[in-house]
Amino acid sequence: MVLMTTMSAGSGSRSRPAAVARFIVTTPLTRRARAEFGYSVAAFPVSILGFVPLVLLLAPGVVLTASLVGALAGLVLLSVATMTGRRLSGLHRQLAAAILRTWVGEPPVFDKGRGILGRIDARLRDAPGWKSVAYVALKVPLACWGLYFAAVPWLTGLFYTTYPLWWLIFPIEGKGRNGRMHPLPISTPFPAGGERITTFGGALLICLIGVGLLLVAPWTTRLPVIVDMWLMRGLLDGSGRSERIRELEASRARVVDDSAALLRRVERNLHDGAQARLVALTMHLGRARDQLGTDVEPGDLDRARDLMAAAHQDARAALTELRDLARGIHPPALDAGLEDALASLAAASATPAAVTAAIPVRPTPAIETIAYFCTAELLANVAKHSRATHATVNVTGRDSNLVVTVTDDGDGGARKRPGGGLDGLEQRAAAVDGTLAVVSPAGGPTVVTITLPLRA
Repeated sequence: MVLMTTMSAGSGSRSRPAAVARFIVTTPLTRRARAEFGYSVAAFPVSILGFVPLVLLLAPGVVLTASLVGALAGLVLLSVATMTGRRLSGLHRQLAAAILRTWVGEPPVFDKGRGILGRIDARLRDAPGWKSVAYVALKVPLACWGLYFAAVPWLTGLFYTTYPLWWLIFPIEGKGRNGRMHPLPISTPFPAGGERITTFGGALLICLIGVGLLLVAPWTTRLPVIVDMWLMRGLLDGSGRSERIRELEASRARVVDDSAALLRRVERNLHDGAQARLVALTMHLGRARDQLGTDVEPGDLDRARDLMAAAHQDARAALTELRDLARGIHPPALDAGLEDALASLAAASATPAAVTAAIPVRPTPAIETIAYFCTAELLANVAKHSRATHATVNVTGRDSNLVVTVTDDGDGGARKRPGGGLDGLEQRAAAVDGTLAVVSPAGGPTVVTITLPLRA
């Protein structure tokens, strides 16, 4: 056993450097690397061409505003600058969405004032407009930085990588020890800059340097893009958007909790109202059947007894249905907590099941209800479809999430299909930003993991 553990650890330590090496080698070939290079190249002319009209508006606008004679004209130019900044920032958002697949929220709709002076005043007070102006101004040095650290490593790396080919094609200038010398000096800020290669071995060394540059190029390109995206989200994202998101999340939590409370009230009303009346009806019918007199005709007596028996049976069936309905709305077992409720589910399961639970913080009632019904559905699926002999339910609390894992030793092959049971469970979990994952290879085992937030 110790030997197996040691071998496993050794294989894991060997596979980790291989995975790191594979990641480094494949990074230049990924779509993200290509997209960031394309964005760095495309953003440069957009930034320069956008900054020029903005400077032509801002510079005279500030100068005229500072003067007494042309103050009004200066304010007009500054108001036009905020409008131009909004439109230019829209181009940058579209560029990021088209190339990087990164979407930045639109700023709030501009509220135009009334009259000429009102519109000028509204433009001058337009905070998103001024943020857009600031972004367009900061974008120019950032675009230059991004273009340099994108183009130079990529292009130099490609040139260096193909250096042996050029060395063979152009052996026309001078002669080295092998009678050949590359006609072009290497003049770049990278290693081998300004050196002349006189041997084919030196050309191969340059090729290796080029490979290294290509491996480094995605990371030198990514840093300016990350800074750009941070700046774009900070200045161009819709003002108050994060506050609005928090408000929506809070309102959704209130709605979910109110729905759970409403279901509990319905369950109590059914239990205390309709169920109680049906219980009384059942008892009365039973007594009437038992105390039915014998001073009537034998045929009438038999028919009456049959009617009373039928009514008694119907009342018992209605009582059973109401109990099932109340249990389906809000299982009474949840009142004692999710652990006890799932234990009762496992005890009633057609397939033997065991439950292990470690929930440091109790979830909200809505989350407990979703977890309960999802587990009940999964255990029912195990009994119906998997031909399993045993199932386990593991419930843990991790990083403000509730994780429910149901495992069985059945035949496997479970899949999420549109309109199927697993698809319905996924939609139920998604209603509170939860997820459902299924791992079910042919031959089993099947592992279904449901991750829910502790608070809806």
